[in-house]
Amino acid sequence: MTDLFSSAQNEILPLIQNQGELLCLPNWLSREEQGRYFSSFSQELDWKTETLMMAGKAVQSPRLVAWYGDPGARYRYSGLTYTALPWHPLLSELRQRLIQDFETPLNSVLANLYRNGKDSVSWHADSEPELGAEPVIYSLSLGTSRFFDFRRISDHKQKHRIELHSGTLLIMRGPFQHYWQHQVPKQLKIDEPRINLTFRYIHQDAAKLRQDLGN
Repeated sequence: MTDLFSSAQNEILPLIQNQGELLCLPNWLSREEQGRYFSSFSQELDWKTETLMMAGKAVQSPRLVAWYGDPGARYRYSGLTYTALPWHPLLSELRQRLIQDFETPLNSVLANLYRNGKDSVSWHADSEPELGAEPVIYSLSLGTSRFFDFRRISDHKQKHRIELHSGTLLIMRGPFQHYWQHQVPKQLKIDEPRINLTFRYIHQDAAKLRQDLGN
């Protein structure tokens, strides 16, 4: 596995041409901002344990989640449908900063709380219809550092790793989700929590189409 973190300094990470972009921005938040946001979100977001459908079985997710966004922002994955809670003021503050910095519409955020190194998220791509053909995902890390792995869907031997520190903003864009999967692996020696915020734009027409089709 290739460790790319040493090259992940405010630049697009090397991917195969025309297979998406991965941009890593360390210290997008100041140290003071990191602490303020982490403290507020860990205490004030409506964290819940989700139950996922895996191979036809109900499995409890190894992390806590919270979903916030504009009215009507509904998102479905792993057999679950999420209806967004009204924006927390500090989540809204971060959303406005992202919109201002990158001129990209955003109407929702999925928050993940990894309580320690036993919590994780398995290999997946953010490829649900609600996200559109080439979604832009803004992934912000707060708290303890954790690994972020990504691999080519067509060749799992092409696998890379980044260590994401608090305050780092990772941006996945273009056809990245079509060609790559990503995960946050278990790191059993880690005892401290991490919060990950993934800001995105939900296309409500696609969500309505799923509803109409009963999917």
